[in-house]
Amino acid sequence: MGWGDLGVFGEPSKETPNLDQMAAEGMLFLDFYTASPLCSPSRAALLTGRLPVRNGFYTTNGHARNAYTPQDIVGGIPDSELLLPELLKKAGYTNKIIGKWHLGHRPQFHPLRHGFDEWFGSPNCHFGPYDSRERPNIPVYYEDFKINLKTGEANLTQLYLQEALDFISKQQASQQPFFLYWAIDATHAPVYASKQFLGTSQRGLYGDAVREIDDSIGKILKHLQQLGISENTFVFFTSDNGAALISAPKQGGSNGPFLCGKQTTFEGGMREPAIAWWPGHIPAGGVSHQLGSVMDLFSTSLSLAGVQPPSDRQIDGIDLLPVMLQGRLIDRPIFYYRGNELMAVRAGLYKAHYWTWSNSWEEHSKGIDFCPGQSVAGVTTHTQEEHTYLPLLFHLGRDPGEKYPLSFASEEYQRAVEHISGLVQQHKASLVPGQPQLNVCDQAVMNWSPPGCEKLGKCLKAPESDPKKCSWPH
Repeated sequence: MGWGDLGVFGEPSKETPNLDQMAAEGMLFLDFYTASPLCSPSRAALLTGRLPVRNGFYTTNGHARNAYTPQDIVGGIPDSELLLPELLKKAGYTNKIIGKWHLGHRPQFHPLRHGFDEWFGSPNCHFGPYDSRERPNIPVYYEDFKINLKTGEANLTQLYLQEALDFISKQQASQQPFFLYWAIDATHAPVYASKQFLGTSQRGLYGDAVREIDDSIGKILKHLQQLGISENTFVFFTSDNGAALISAPKQGGSNGPFLCGKQTTFEGGMREPAIAWWPGHIPAGGVSHQLGSVMDLFSTSLSLAGVQPPSDRQIDGIDLLPVMLQGRLIDRPIFYYRGNELMAVRAGLYKAHYWTWSNSWEEHSKGIDFCPGQSVAGVTTHTQEEHTYLPLLFHLGRDPGEKYPLSFASEEYQRAVEHISGLVQQHKASLVPGQPQLNVCDQAVMNWSPPGCEKLGKCLKAPESDPKKCSWPH
């Protein structure tokens, strides 16, 4: 989902009344970022509080390449990483994930091995209906959860909603503190919505999916209020990366005024819609310019639960409670990584690009366009351009769309770049990259015979193991 997909962020159709209301009752973050411009690494960062380059969710197969966890990936979230649910468990929390995991699909990488007590969803995305003879996907057999690719009809979001409501009711009944990670994926192509939402949006099928997610969040918040636990429950809404403009407009959303989208380290790829809600604690109607990150949800959640963050590793997330409860602003940079490369850094209102790249000419000539209609000369480049010695600098207050680089000769440029260069040197000096998890692919590790396949008569014969370097074109 993109920054521009919610009414409260200016989407012209104004079709997200529940999320808009959540913002009116809570705090809106205007400058909130994910840790990577695509799915798997940003989710790994959310749950570990650490940049993907530290937690292993990146590749060294090519320079500045986006990598994730397709069915044939060998790697996944390492045991050495401490995930938020593992730490919350120590404070007596019951943890559930509903929806998309995407941190590795082999048994040792599953959520139940990493602190979650319950899981309803899939290790991967929902590319169903599935021909599982060639590329099996588990543990949810997607032919059992039909997505009609012609009409976009599927009731998965309704199933995910019911699971959430039931889990919350059960924990409340037993007075059990809980952590729910509700990771729905209806706005990821192939986009889907259930029958009652199909054809209801001005925006077509993608808007139908957004409306259903909005409606579901409204029901979850109302459920917390009806159970009398809303003042004792912290809720945060955000996205894992910017809208996928490559799928737009039918299967992709809006990044508002920002440049490009998913897969890029321009603002459209990494700035996210973000809303915090905690009635009676977070003052209603708050709007914050705090530079925030999905990694902060790790640190903030631990702070709420009274759990100390691990002291034996670098944590990149910060505790946002002073921001949300007292309206404070904490000075901190945002690092924009693409694979193994630090592409850009934001400090205050200034963003310096050390590398620019949208995607290769080769990919672009096949019609793969991450910046449709948004070409900016010298910025949205189709070759990897290095600007280490003279970074491209933008003032995101005056120029949120990254269209007007500041003059290298200006005093403003010199001052801002000097400050940001110091932050980069400090960051790189202490950076210890994790073992890359997304380098090796092998058809044999796909889930040919998952547990329970015998009962369903769906066990398949695995091919011979043939590990290869995964190919990551962009």
